[in-house]
Amino acid sequence: MEQRVDRERDEGLFGPESVSWRVLREGSVVVGGLRALLMHAAHPLVVAGARQTGMYERDPWRRLERTLRQTFTVVFGTRLEAERASKRIDDVHGAIKGIDEVTGQRYDARDPELLLWVHACLVVSFLEMERRTLGKLDRAGRQRFHEEQMLTVEPLRLPRERIPPTVEELEAYVDGVIASGTLRRTDDAMVVAALVRDPPGGVPRRWLWKLISFLSLHTLPPALRELYGVRHTPLHELGLRTVCWVMRHDRPLMPPRWRFIAPALIAGARLRGERADQGAAALFLHGAGWRVPRLRAGHAASRRSR
Repeated sequence: MEQRVDRERDEGLFGPESVSWRVLREGSVVVGGLRALLMHAAHPLVVAGARQTGMYERDPWRRLERTLRQTFTVVFGTRLEAERASKRIDDVHGAIKGIDEVTGQRYDARDPELLLWVHACLVVSFLEMERRTLGKLDRAGRQRFHEEQMLTVEPLRLPRERIPPTVEELEAYVDGVIASGTLRRTDDAMVVAALVRDPPGGVPRRWLWKLISFLSLHTLPPALRELYGVRHTPLHELGLRTVCWVMRHDRPLMPPRWRFIAPALIAGARLRGERADQGAAALFLHGAGWRVPRLRAGHAASRRSR
């Protein structure tokens, strides 16, 4: 019984008052995960590791969802769940190393440079989707999100001192990698793009996928849109801005089970003392029943103002 009580009170690494919870619970922001995946796949040494695991050959979508689910377990799970998820990821990374058949260079999933690219793409992509579809974070909020997310990669052997300390410097780092010529249009990168454009039939909310694919591809930096062969005209830009404007304004009207991702809803259920298994959660819930996390007294007014 005592173990259950402790678990109910365990807010994990961040808790519902953190910027990370407020940003990453939003389904619209999670689209940034697919945007980041496209950026990852354009790096030949990152995608070489995915090739080694056979990620794109055997049930690729389920494997991608599992990776994202572990990421969100670190954010929304208990401390123990976060530690276990981080260890699983690091254990997998430990076996991924070799010579890339495209570039002839060595790759190692624990290489801090590759870890930094993967991490930076996630952070800038989540912030990009927050800016476009929520628009609630000011400069200080964006910086706080960046600093909180540093905690998620320290267990993966990426030291905090290797991460650019400000959002602006992180964005400059990403721009620098793009401008360096490191990123390439490889067969494996195009497999990822095809998966984003046309996922398997069993993907949740597949009827929304044309919109999700559009957002993931058309919010990419221009050089990466060109790499993936994405035609982005002024009409596409107008459509992108219109879609994001609508998402920003209809978000408060959506029921929680549609607005928020399952790991966030399950975390809220846990903190209310309801039985919930964070590790088994898919990204989106099927059907109704979950409620959003309740904020402690004194925070309700601040939430209403967001």
